[in-house]
Amino acid sequence: MRKFLFFLFLFSLVLSEGLSASDILIAEINSSINPATVDFINDAIKEGTLKKSRLILILLDTPGGLVSSTREIVKSIMSSDVPVVVYVYPDGARAGSAGVFITMSAHIAAMSPGTNIGAAHPVEAGGQDVDKKGGKDLRKKIENDTIAFIESIAEKRNRNKDWAIQAVRDSVSVTAGKALEEKVIDVVAKDIDELLKTIHGKEVETVSGKKIINTEGATRTFFRMNIRQKITNLFADPNISYILMMIGIAGIMMELYHPGVIFPGVIGGISLILAFVSFQVIPINYGALLLILLGVILIIAELYVTSYGILSIGAAVSILIGSLLLVNKLDPRFLFEPGYGVDRSMIYLTTLVIVGFFALVGFLIVKSRVKRSVVGPEGLVGKTCEVTEDISPHKTGKVFVAGEYWFADSDENIGKGETVEIVGVENLRLKVKKKNN
Repeated sequence: MRKFLFFLFLFSLVLSEGLSASDILIAEINSSINPATVDFINDAIKEGTLKKSRLILILLDTPGGLVSSTREIVKSIMSSDVPVVVYVYPDGARAGSAGVFITMSAHIAAMSPGTNIGAAHPVEAGGQDVDKKGGKDLRKKIENDTIAFIESIAEKRNRNKDWAIQAVRDSVSVTAGKALEEKVIDVVAKDIDELLKTIHGKEVETVSGKKIINTEGATRTFFRMNIRQKITNLFADPNISYILMMIGIAGIMMELYHPGVIFPGVIGGISLILAFVSFQVIPINYGALLLILLGVILIIAELYVTSYGILSIGAAVSILIGSLLLVNKLDPRFLFEPGYGVDRSMIYLTTLVIVGFFALVGFLIVKSRVKRSVVGPEGLVGKTCEVTEDISPHKTGKVFVAGEYWFADSDENIGKGETVEIVGVENLRLKVKKKNN
């Protein structure tokens, strides 16, 4: 019983250490707002909650992004029990378009001097105005919906609702000082140290009630994107997406025009799936499963096609990328977190073992196909035997080999009793030559 209590005590210490307060959790967004950003911010808020952080600080520098992703991030921030501070930083950074919604949704909104916020008018993904594609009615519908969205955020956080509407309707953009004057944000601070000193003691309203922010003596921990989020974020760039799509189409077309080249088809297939994921034609998890399935198909093809390892390499790349996109790993100390994942080292090892095994099998199969036969007439090639009847270029003779008499031809005169080597088989006649001693 004592041992049990002792181990229980140790377990509680480990768990409490894993969930101990990390004080201030800092997450940085310096790209467009996309599904990877949503995943990243959700994980940051989740970790901040589990570690009982004092606050979550989001360093923001974004030109904008997807409305759907912006809504998800705003929803997570506004439902966070840990105070969230959004800080447009460093100097020269901006909170453009989607950044306006994210900044205004924070419990505390802050900016660094030399930054700007605004220009939140909705546009198409290519940058065109909405009415050029769907007409004025569609533009009005989307604009009104976006205005209602920003208006609800401003009302919830008690910020300047009129300016927020202008930012959406007229693409108004202001500097940090003007934003503070217009009550769009709460604080202007030159750096993180000044920001933390300024917001110390401020009261904010979270989903669980009012909380006083305490930054005195707080330690800071940077929360980074995991590899899955980094890959997804990279592919979210429209330029990368377009390049992937072009590579995919070109690779597939080249394989169709020149069957058997293999390499363009493998690269094209992987690139096309990644392009579909980056354009959000298919969800990330579905794209990951397709990549893994493609890897399995390439492994099977390796057993039937002589590709000199190209299919195996393609399978390894496809399965590895698919596994990294599919699995989202969280801190293993969070034993009660239902979204735990697989360790990346396990992914690498599993991919290596599976692809390596089937590559070896494919190699052995190819080797067996090119290996000379050891049974039947072909299996006699290379063996030596004794001539039992004279052979000449104009006369078929006989040899005795493997317990049988065979007719034999040769390009030279060979007498009875001489030893010869079998060099070929043609129409059930052996082709022989004198054995060199």
